[in-house]
Amino acid sequence: MTSHPVTLPKTGDEEAPAEQKALQHIGHDGHSGTMNPDNHQGGVGMEHGSIDHSQMNHSKMGHGSGGHDHGAMIADFLRRFWICLIVSVPVVALSMMFQELVGYQLDFPYREPLVVVLSTVIYVYGGWPFLTGIVGELRTRQPGMMTLVAVAITAAYAYSVAVSFGWLRGMDFFWELATLIDIMLLGHYLEMKSVAGASRSLELIVQMLPSDAHKVTGDTITDVNVTTLNPGDVVLVRPGERIPNDGAVVEGDSAVNESMLTGESVPVQKAMNDTVIAGAVNGEGSLKIRVTHKGEDSYLNKVVKMVEEAQRTKSQTQTLADRAAGWLTLISLSVGLLTLVVWLVSGKEVSFAVERMVTVMVTACPHALGVAIPLVVAISTAISAQKGLLIRNRTAFEEARKVTAMVFDKTGTLTEGEFGVTRVRMLKADHEAGFLGVVAALEQQSQHPIAQGIVREAKKRNLAMPTITNFQSITGKGVSAIVDGKRVVVVSPGYLKEKGIEQPQDAFSGAETVVFVLIDSQLVGYVALADKIRADSKEAVQRLQQAGIDVYMATGDNQQVANAVAKELGLNGVYAEVLPDQKVAIVKDLQQQGKFVAMTGDGVNDAPALAQANVGIAVGSGTDVAAETADIILVNSRPTDITNLVEFGRATYRKMIQNLFWATGYNVIAIPLAAGVLYPNFVLSPAIGAVLMSASTVIVALNAQLLKRSLRSNNP
Repeated sequence: MTSHPVTLPKTGDEEAPAEQKALQHIGHDGHSGTMNPDNHQGGVGMEHGSIDHSQMNHSKMGHGSGGHDHGAMIADFLRRFWICLIVSVPVVALSMMFQELVGYQLDFPYREPLVVVLSTVIYVYGGWPFLTGIVGELRTRQPGMMTLVAVAITAAYAYSVAVSFGWLRGMDFFWELATLIDIMLLGHYLEMKSVAGASRSLELIVQMLPSDAHKVTGDTITDVNVTTLNPGDVVLVRPGERIPNDGAVVEGDSAVNESMLTGESVPVQKAMNDTVIAGAVNGEGSLKIRVTHKGEDSYLNKVVKMVEEAQRTKSQTQTLADRAAGWLTLISLSVGLLTLVVWLVSGKEVSFAVERMVTVMVTACPHALGVAIPLVVAISTAISAQKGLLIRNRTAFEEARKVTAMVFDKTGTLTEGEFGVTRVRMLKADHEAGFLGVVAALEQQSQHPIAQGIVREAKKRNLAMPTITNFQSITGKGVSAIVDGKRVVVVSPGYLKEKGIEQPQDAFSGAETVVFVLIDSQLVGYVALADKIRADSKEAVQRLQQAGIDVYMATGDNQQVANAVAKELGLNGVYAEVLPDQKVAIVKDLQQQGKFVAMTGDGVNDAPALAQANVGIAVGSGTDVAAETADIILVNSRPTDITNLVEFGRATYRKMIQNLFWATGYNVIAIPLAAGVLYPNFVLSPAIGAVLMSASTVIVALNAQLLKRSLRSNNP
């Protein structure tokens, strides 16, 4: 199978080290808002709301000591929280309302001006992210969480100052203002930390790139920076070291651990001409590798960029969450103002009416909605990438739960995509090992897929291959050579017919290709080969069928081979001898039957069918990250990867719906309580309203983290 390389956009900073550029693409994705450096005065200004935080241009912001990375943003909110918390202690202790509630008295000259000054510090310093955030939201005409918080704390502060200076009658609630801002800062910090933790998986992937490499020039080995390597350079990778660049082995033999890159849990044996991936861990042997890709073109960076792209794009569920947040903001503002008017008209004092309005706005903040979907996406896309599932279209990934019909290509997906030995039969003597070793000795001179299949089998069995002489290729029929003074011929059935040699009756089985072996013109045995069905294909088909999905196969192979594979796997249907463009008609026909169709094929030949399908899945192998027409890319071509993809999609969607419920459901009860419907029996304070709002955000974040357990329980 062939596949089409992914065309990726240039980052605009080609001179930067590959690992640094990749890190620049790893953002605080999923957080509902964007960082506004222009608003940063001693801290971090945040513009929240329906603007997706993932749209930030991190590469322009910088991630060095002079820039503001997400770690600095998180630390800034934590710092603001602790400072405000310390300042809040005397504000609360000196509040006359709090003193009455607790039952003590603490008064002295200038107590009230001191409380005003301290509260002003909390309002300006602690409330700064929210006060600057409202500017961004109003500028884009998309009021959201920052607008609600800013309006609430400003109303509370302004009213309390007016009361303190005698402009209004009533009792200030500076202590409620202080605790409200403290809770908002803490909740925001916890949310940002959770989202940043979800993106940590990608950072760990990028950190797998070593910074230095051992460049080999003749007999000299020099340590150089990885970014200076070019295609064609040769590097030495010692035991236990990480491979610095994508390349091909030119010397050595070693097992390489690629689990963090491709999801392949078992170390892969690498020898001459085998490809290796940057970031993989070398085993016990030394390898010399010829570089094939520079850092920015490596498989690892393509994975990071592709996952970043998936995290940035919005799905239908994300759009739903954004709309819900927008409506909730408008409802909160409307209900808050209505609450103020109703209580004033009913004759309640201004302080009570303002407090009810503030409580409604704070309680109804759509903060949890801002993290409900993006956090799930950040987790699912990062973990999926580690499992060898690259998501290019988030909507298609979520819609994998709807799949009712799965159409597989055969070669390289349900089968291994290469010929494997299925039977070895001796007609003259019972010595299979020696016999297969002799056949492999001849076939290793040939590049034919059948010959390569025989050689692979001999190497797998660690068979000795005798020395051969006088090797000859018999055009279109086979090969011959002298082994231990005897002429050995490995040929096709056509050669036997030409020589009038009778073929063994048990030689052929429906889906096999057979080569015959003659020694000194005497037929001594044969080797049967087939494009082997993958070991996990049957399990994958059964799991899909148990999930209510019909499984079909569409292949260009002949009907006999297709039927044999379909029978062994228990498929619901099979289409044989079809051209790639004919697969489109198959997909359309299934769709007309009312089925939601997923198509699995390679990235070039099956492009039309991949585009036609509701969910297009491209298979690749090794460093091949597949076709642009596919919605989802499988790094490995294992059928269980496809099964896990469906299960991942369902688990992710379930978690999204759960988070939407937790993010909005509490408002049904909390908003009426905040408005004071149970007054005088129960009154929800602004601080408790903030606790409920923050609690919903924390619950959503923790619930999203549980997705890790669900996804990692699958073992692609």
